[in-house]
Amino acid sequence: MARRHASDLASRLGRQAEAVCKRYLGAGRRQGSYWQVGDVRNTPGQSMFVRLKDTAKGPAGKWTDAATGEHGDLLDVIRESLGLIDFADVAEEAHIFLSMPPDHESEPKQHARTPASSGSAETARRLIAMCQPLGGTLVEAYLRGRGITALHVCGSLRFHSRCYYRPDEHSPTETWPAMVAAVTDLTDKITGAHRTWLAPDGSGKAPIDIQRKAMGDLLGHAVRFGLPGNVLAAGEGIESVLSVRDVMPGMSAAAALSAAHLAAIQFHDALRRLYVLRDNDLAGDGAWHTLLERANAVGVEAIALSPMLEDFNEDLRTYGRDALMAHLRVQLAPQDVARFMLVAA
Repeated sequence: MARRHASDLASRLGRQAEAVCKRYLGAGRRQGSYWQVGDVRNTPGQSMFVRLKDTAKGPAGKWTDAATGEHGDLLDVIRESLGLIDFADVAEEAHIFLSMPPDHESEPKQHARTPASSGSAETARRLIAMCQPLGGTLVEAYLRGRGITALHVCGSLRFHSRCYYRPDEHSPTETWPAMVAAVTDLTDKITGAHRTWLAPDGSGKAPIDIQRKAMGDLLGHAVRFGLPGNVLAAGEGIESVLSVRDVMPGMSAAAALSAAHLAAIQFHDALRRLYVLRDNDLAGDGAWHTLLERANAVGVEAIALSPMLEDFNEDLRTYGRDALMAHLRVQLAPQDVARFMLVAA
């Protein structure tokens, strides 16, 4: 799958060979039907030739360095000129280039996008920029299959049709559809991304060993739903948090993605009451006790909401929406029942 994808990317880049050379091999210049430069690492010189048009000798984008005998395609140019290592990063940069408007050919080299290190916040922002809204996609089908129907104000969740997956550095890169969640700080700046790889029909998670991965700066930040206010429901998993929000759609909510990150979640200045959507395990207990101490120290009331089973999505799928609503109603502050839950009644 990755090999076919690489071949397709190289072919698409070849159709814009001169634009690729202008962007990544800016130290060179056009000479007839070729781009001439010192080497694939964009050193000034004349020993490397990149074919700019399809000919009987080969397709556009193929290059040869007469001094060293090296040869390759435009994916190699992107990798070597930017100093990238992982294929996923090379492919991401190629996608970014191919998604640019037609007039990007005239951009000077100094404005070219600099490489981002794998797993960084900048890589997360680039990934999210490549995604589309969840409406009508496999993400919507996946969430509805888990009983979650309140999908308004879910701009932090997006869909990527071919998101790269590699379980470890020794395995080949694959592509799977994915739910991509934007992790943000209190100013709504994207600091990270969380990927949930999905089955091709959206019926569940992809049949792979590691179905979820996060990247970027996560500690203290979260996947956020709704506008910040004086009441917040915060939990670990995206699906668990969305299940609670399904019966309290007016309440601001946040998914911290793990118990450790939940314990460290940052508070808005306006926050006065925090509902901790704890999972039924030791890690969930630990996150709750840490948050209770932190909230008390800054004058925020903290209330634990506990599921009937392991987490709130399991409750929703097992017992249904009405049962989950009844279970949560008795745990809420009375004023919040009227404020939030009756909206969903």
